[in-house]
Amino acid sequence: MSTTLRPIDGPDEAQLLRAIQTALKGLGFGSVEITVHNGQVVQIERKERIRLQAPARSTS
Repeated sequence: MSTTLRPIDGPDEAQLLRAIQTALKGLGFGSVEITVHNGQVVQIERKERIRLQAPARSTS
């Protein structure tokens, strides 16, 4: 499915794309959620997960 977002007194398409790129930059694990209301992007949310390695177990 494809749709065209229509700017309504908000950022233009280039600004939206830059904001999405910024949210994705450096994201190793996580998600970027884009909220659209009436065909307009109203929120970009970044959730980042930090993965920690479990300590190595010694076999004595």
